[in-house]
Amino acid sequence: MLRTTCRLPFIPRRFRHAKTHWSELKRKQFPKDRALISFDDFYSSVFGARWKSLRIALLCEHKYIAVVNQFGDTEETIQKLQADGAINLRDIYHAQKTALTNEDQQLFAGGKVFKLEDRVAAFYSNQQQTETETLYRADPSAAPITLDSGDDPTTRGIESKATEKAVDFKKSLDKSLKDDSEIDYQRLVDPTVGSAAALHEFVPATKLKGMEDYVFESEHYKYYSNTTDFPLNIVMEDSFSIPETLNLYTYERGNVSTFQSPRKCSTGVLSHFLFDGASCLPPLALDVQPGERVLDACAAPGGKSLLLMQTLLPGTMVMNDQQESRCNRIHRLMRQYLYDFDKKWKQKQCFITQSDARNLQEYSMYDRVLVDVPCTNDRHSVMENDNNIFKPSRVKERLRIPELQAGILSNCLKLLRPGGTLVYSTCSLSPVQNDGVVHMALSNVFNEMGLTVTIKDLSLMLKPLEDIFKFANPATLKYGQLVLPFLPVNFGPMYICKMVRNE
Repeated sequence: MLRTTCRLPFIPRRFRHAKTHWSELKRKQFPKDRALISFDDFYSSVFGARWKSLRIALLCEHKYIAVVNQFGDTEETIQKLQADGAINLRDIYHAQKTALTNEDQQLFAGGKVFKLEDRVAAFYSNQQQTETETLYRADPSAAPITLDSGDDPTTRGIESKATEKAVDFKKSLDKSLKDDSEIDYQRLVDPTVGSAAALHEFVPATKLKGMEDYVFESEHYKYYSNTTDFPLNIVMEDSFSIPETLNLYTYERGNVSTFQSPRKCSTGVLSHFLFDGASCLPPLALDVQPGERVLDACAAPGGKSLLLMQTLLPGTMVMNDQQESRCNRIHRLMRQYLYDFDKKWKQKQCFITQSDARNLQEYSMYDRVLVDVPCTNDRHSVMENDNNIFKPSRVKERLRIPELQAGILSNCLKLLRPGGTLVYSTCSLSPVQNDGVVHMALSNVFNEMGLTVTIKDLSLMLKPLEDIFKFANPATLKYGQLVLPFLPVNFGPMYICKMVRNE
């Protein structure tokens, strides 16, 4: 008896690649990709042709500055840094300041004219219109958002065009809704039911309609206002110095050498601290005087507070942050650099507190306040996926950043004694988070309690540092100064605004 075998036809089967395979990773959009897309959209409108060079610098490793530890082997550390070609920032500043002529100084004597507001207003109007047109069956009763542009004819023209487009779109939308006798409301997604919650990871929050209203990305930009409803006084700052007790070392423009890692000194602390060079400007601009009471409202990870302590000037230093883990980071850093921190410093001069900076109530208690607020952290956002504010699950948190920043700044202005100095800073290029937040905070504190401040224009005082830092044109900033990423001197971004509370 013959046996017959039946051979099934061979059907090739394609197996899915692992999630770590290059083909899968190429298709996936990471938070840093979303950040870069967002920045390309907004910053190209704000900075124009300059954005290309800023973009390249953001995507490259930033440069560092070395802060020599006063409580270690100071002289030995300085000798090693100088042998490697590093230069003392104070020496550079004094040399350039001496070289400035009266004619150079007159460039800033007449003040500055702010020119960026029209670009932000135009981008806001276009962004609002684009989002409105892309909504599916938007609420016909929702009123279009308008920008208060004051009496500026240029901005008013932009606004009127955007409003006309929004009205035309609303009419066509009303007509389409009337033509449909029935509307299927069951198609609205309830994110609390079944597997619908997973959609949050894939559908942008600006497009997802759930139990809440639509989330408009343009809400982030309307925070930037052009109108002033409070007394505003801007004066040229005439005082800026790098204390003799503070030794900051950097490499000259174009030198991409890296610093050696900190070593342990004979006293048990580390020899020097490395951080982005632009981060030294906010504490230096604070201009702390001997024995003053100083608050770092958002201190973690603690680099700026450490720099202030290295000046040996604060009488009392309060380092605050909201989360326990971040306060622990501050504590670890201080123990690494301040000799006998727990016994000598922590009990008498340094205090680490855990609180939301919006809820601090030590009103009129501080001589100097540093407010380095949480922000989009532009360089980190385009370089790292971990702890990235552009994760899909953090969209609302990102859009509420200006609100958070303005709340912190408003409350910290109340913590200043009359005549006290506050420095507001971010590591973002966004005019919304920079000048926009300053504007909103000044409006809030004036309307709430009649508090006014004098803005200190640092343009002239920072001019001697132009060989080390790339500063934005003063005409593009309303209240502060901005360090731009730039490949030959790749520091920042860092926005700095100095203000003094009026009596």
